[in-house]
Amino acid sequence: MEDKELRSLIADTGRMLLEKGLVARTWGNISVRKDATHFAISPSGLSYTGMTPEDVPIYDSVSKEYEGTRKPSSEKKIHAAAYEIFDDVNFVVHTHQDYATAVGLVGTDILELTEDEKNLLGEIRVAGYGLPGTKTLKKNVADAMSKGSKVVLMLHHGAIILGSDRDDAVHKAEVLEEVCKRAVRKIVPEPKVQGEEISESFKNACKDAVIVTDPDVVELSKGKSFKCELDDIAQMLGTAITVVDNTDSDILNGLNKQDLVLVRNAGAVILTEDPDDAEALSMLIKKSAISKRLTKSLGVNRSLNSFDCTLMRFVYKKKYSKKKG
Repeated sequence: MEDKELRSLIADTGRMLLEKGLVARTWGNISVRKDATHFAISPSGLSYTGMTPEDVPIYDSVSKEYEGTRKPSSEKKIHAAAYEIFDDVNFVVHTHQDYATAVGLVGTDILELTEDEKNLLGEIRVAGYGLPGTKTLKKNVADAMSKGSKVVLMLHHGAIILGSDRDDAVHKAEVLEEVCKRAVRKIVPEPKVQGEEISESFKNACKDAVIVTDPDVVELSKGKSFKCELDDIAQMLGTAITVVDNTDSDILNGLNKQDLVLVRNAGAVILTEDPDDAEALSMLIKKSAISKRLTKSLGVNRSLNSFDCTLMRFVYKKKYSKKKG
């Protein structure tokens, strides 16, 4: 394909993955091989909704240079490793899908695949953790791919899926999510609970507040405050997710310290200056609730390191907000 076609394919795929719920906001990334050393890849810090072909850079994995007006994704080295390891891989997607991310925290032993699913996905491995964009993360993912895996779960982070083309990679991502959802829901069935009401006085006082009453979030709100397990929500909240009592004063006090609080037996309340941040947190708390319920049920501690959370939060505030502006 010509460069223009490659760039258009990336932009179109970003919106496709967004519609399928496999990525959110600017998280995740996509690439397509051009030749032995070049590939088009989604740019850093740009939402999929507004991405155009002109925004997509083409990266040279040998010279480390790129063509285009925007910087390539910070995970470009992982994509380069995929193309170097597998001659038959021509498309790579890195997703932040809910159930695959949850399984990455506890390991693939809980998965039960049909023969067709095994033939499609191959051996699914979990890569050790590394902060986003670091050499450690690239090395850990490349090690898993070097063992033959074209589907790799990234601890605390998401998944990376390699395909012969766009359709193959996206199909694998969808099947992976079905397989992981089946396994997770066998251990933690979707709760049939209805959250308590947040008072009308609070709603009137904070008209911009977003209230999340997703069943998994309501179930999670019955417990105690806990440290973040997933790095995307850690970027937005920092070290921990707080649970407060369902009173106006407790909710407001919690929101003075953090953009999101879990409200006991009611779900979550989000209050941000940017509506886009509130929408992102709504998605992330649902994913975090699934993951936390799973790790808690299996007695697995997957809390992120406090220093890493603080660092990710600092970088997010200093870099992402500026790019967004």
